[in-house]
Amino acid sequence: MQTRVRGRTDGQHGVAVRLETVGKVYGRGDGGVVALRELSLEFGTGSFTAVMGPSGSGKSTFLHCAAGLVKPSSGRVLVGGTELAGLDEVRLTKLRRDRIGFVFQSFNLLPALTVLQNIELPLQLAGRRPNRKQLLAVVERVGLSGRLDHLPGQLSGGQQQRVAIARALVTRPAVVFADEPTGALDTRTAAAVLGLLRESVDAGGQTLVMVTHDPVAASWADRVVFLADGRFVGELHRPSAEAVAARMTRLGAWEDEDAARSGGVR
Repeated sequence: MQTRVRGRTDGQHGVAVRLETVGKVYGRGDGGVVALRELSLEFGTGSFTAVMGPSGSGKSTFLHCAAGLVKPSSGRVLVGGTELAGLDEVRLTKLRRDRIGFVFQSFNLLPALTVLQNIELPLQLAGRRPNRKQLLAVVERVGLSGRLDHLPGQLSGGQQQRVAIARALVTRPAVVFADEPTGALDTRTAAAVLGLLRESVDAGGQTLVMVTHDPVAASWADRVVFLADGRFVGELHRPSAEAVAARMTRLGAWEDEDAARSGGVR
């Protein structure tokens, strides 16, 4: 059994991300869909938090608002003490580029670029010369040293996800957001990916916020935050997979999921 060394959860190192009474409504009038309802949360620097909830609970909307990809309808989002609403598009893009990493479930790799080129892409977009030593250190951490000249189509799903993680880490962001990063992976590969994400917190001191539906994935975190109907409804610290599954069952997370997906907001 792999040993999991958990980071601090007491917030003594400061707050990396703060949401203050954040609301998000899609559409207007009677046709509007409320995704988040006055959501207030804090994520301490150097912590690993999993965010869970039934389908339609607003998990992905929360993640996109926290990462500055979607603008809330109300409330405030602060990253490292900087309020995102106070930034114009240019400064917001720069903040996301310099201080935020994002890992997508679908990898979002460019198929015509090699592994190395995909990893270097955020640095090139920022106009920054890659630090070869730091770049190779990230590549070694994710186990891709022998794959740098390969194209994404020549890699397995787990290898592609590792490329996506390396791309998110190469700019050394303060916060990494991950949206169902193991959702498309088998159990063994998922454990390897979660180990890499755990290491980015424990060894790299980064803050990691991960949306997941999997209690086993959530058990790698320091804390699990539960959402339901766009609201904060509870949390677990130092969670076990069994405790997370029990809490999700009480929330009705696996009841009629297909119906919830077709009619709700993630």
